[in-house]
Amino acid sequence: MTGKKTIEIVIDIETTGLDYTKEKIVEFAAIRLENGKIKDSYQTLINPCQHIRKSSIAIHGITADMVADAPKEQDVMDKILEFMGDYPIVAHNVIFDYSFLNEASIRFCGKELKNTRIDSQQMFKEIYPDLESHGLGALTKKFNVELVNHHRAMDDATGLALSYPELKKLYLQKYDWEVKQLDNIEYLFERFLRIQQTVSILQSEMQDLKSVFKLYFEQGGVPITSPSGETLVYNSKQTFGYDLAQIKDVLEEVGAFDKAIRVNSGFIDRLVGGYRLDEAKRSIIKDARQEFTEVRNIQVIRNRE
Repeated sequence: MTGKKTIEIVIDIETTGLDYTKEKIVEFAAIRLENGKIKDSYQTLINPCQHIRKSSIAIHGITADMVADAPKEQDVMDKILEFMGDYPIVAHNVIFDYSFLNEASIRFCGKELKNTRIDSQQMFKEIYPDLESHGLGALTKKFNVELVNHHRAMDDATGLALSYPELKKLYLQKYDWEVKQLDNIEYLFERFLRIQQTVSILQSEMQDLKSVFKLYFEQGGVPITSPSGETLVYNSKQTFGYDLAQIKDVLEEVGAFDKAIRVNSGFIDRLVGGYRLDEAKRSIIKDARQEFTEVRNIQVIRNRE
């Protein structure tokens, strides 16, 4: 008997900038996976009809000349939506790709995307939390997939499509293991507390050792190399404060303003939820919300007795 066919659409886009409410797509690529096997693909450059930021060109290398004769968003959205269908969308940091595509769908087709989103980056973090990087390059390297021409849509989509089936298998195995542990939850909590106490002691010990190392270097000590090759050195890093009014024009000119200036979302959330604002100001800030994310964490409440 033939098993059920699982279809997923791996996508990647390149854009004029990072803000999906203002910037546009310049390249789209998608690969159709059927039971983990590549069956079809679609790729197109897109003329955004607006300036491509220098900072974006430095990443993907797509210039205005390259997209001058390419179709416009309104000319390809039907084809893009047809290829994606109503199947789950897989992407590395999927909210980025999804937000741009959703905005374009609303603009030209009058409807929001309904596809399920699968974030391969979050899956990668859960499977390998100890890795220094969880970018697409780290993912393909981990699964021995050659990533050619990184930051072009079809090459990145291909690298992800070849890595994703193995990542998904490990992720589902991890989830299956977690489900099987639910009957042991009380024992696991006791085990967690023991580990937590050990980690706390080790962190204190590490801090004591670092204090000694710092004193050693401040009294003129030289770098120390262990027999296994690790070297203990002492570094300092200087940081500066800047007058934003004086550098704003320069940052905007080189396309670095959005990256240099990060909104303190946590502070704004607290401000909106607090008592400092009247309802009109609170409403203005709420209307400026662009996306919703939620972080869920476990917490151990200590016995105060």
